[in-house]
Amino acid sequence: MGRAMNWSVILMLCGCVLLQDAPASGEDVWDVDCNNAQTQADMNQCAAEDYRKADAAMNAQWAETRAAMLAWDKATPPSDGNGAAKRLLASQRAWLAYRDAACDVEGYSVEGGSMQPLVISSCLAELTRRRTEELKSLVGLF
Repeated sequence: MGRAMNWSVILMLCGCVLLQDAPASGEDVWDVDCNNAQTQADMNQCAAEDYRKADAAMNAQWAETRAAMLAWDKATPPSDGNGAAKRLLASQRAWLAYRDAACDVEGYSVEGGSMQPLVISSCLAELTRRRTEELKSLVGLF
């Protein structure tokens, strides 16, 4: 029993050391010149950053478009249920589900490969930029 306990203590200590040396999630991001990305890891990181920027732009446009819809709802007679903002939210939720599923399919074409994150992030960025333009065009309608 004493020997078994010693091994368990040793294994537990080794596990703690391994956990301490593991990088934090933010540590595996490094500075990359995205105009000259050379490795697949660099290209994946640049595509993820491109998507992050596209998503931030869409979120900013979402706020503007939603504000226009809320103003429209406030200015229109209540007979229509003041539904511009409600309809916008429903369309955005449906669009998000579509975007994620469409990019999942595209990423599946390279399932398990090192370029899968690049394919998915690029798809997400492209569809998100298109949606940003759609949201922008809605502001002019209301």
